Amino acid sequence: MKTYVYVDGFNLYFGSIKGTPNKWLNIRQLCETLLPRNQIECIKYFTAKVGARPSNASAPVNQEAYLRALRTLPKFEIHFGHFLTHTVRMPLAHPVAGHPNTVEVIKTEEKGSDVNLATQLLNDAHLGRFEVAIVVSGDSDLLGPVKIVMNELKKPVGVLNPQQRTCRVLSQQATFYRHIRQGVLALCQFPSPMTDAAGSFHKPPTW
Repeated sequence: MKTYVYVDGFNLYFGSIKGTPNKWLNIRQLCETLLPRNQIECIKYFTAKVGARPSNASAPVNQEAYLRALRTLPKFEIHFGHFLTHTVRMPLAHPVAGHPNTVEVIKTEEKGSDVNLATQLLNDAHLGRFEVAIVVSGDSDLLGPVKIVMNELKKPVGVLNPQQRTCRVLSQQATFYRHIRQGVLALCQFPSPMTDAAGSFHKPPTW
């Protein structure tokens, strides 16, 4: 079946990849491995540009190297949201008597990726671009567009959840639902070095 895949990049990263050696992930190979009977027509990847932090100054360089690797894939689109950073006052989980029970923290929120994913999913479904959609995410906020595509447009939607915990509402509503395991992530890595139109590049050494 003609298949479009919608990847929530940060859900994938924080659900399955962070803290593992599997960051150099070939997402097309992952999809083809997990969906061997599907004709993968297009993969849409939703993310945002990260900034440098004291704990990870190389994050922007590492991300750009990975995006460069993803851009070598056929029929692969990258859609960007953005980050918002602001200072907020939050309550302490364990306040100490005689001391303030709140503290100021720097809060960074990724904005736009879930909305962009939902918009693309609904638009592609309405235009009849796919026979089946696959959502790579464990975010329950995507339940609404998934249900519309399934119930109103009568198209199946499968969910590949990168998180260890089960998203109950997606597991109950999706046409099919699976967890992404570490073993398949390890098998679906880009080579290093790689080559594109600009020349040769490597997996970041800090990864």
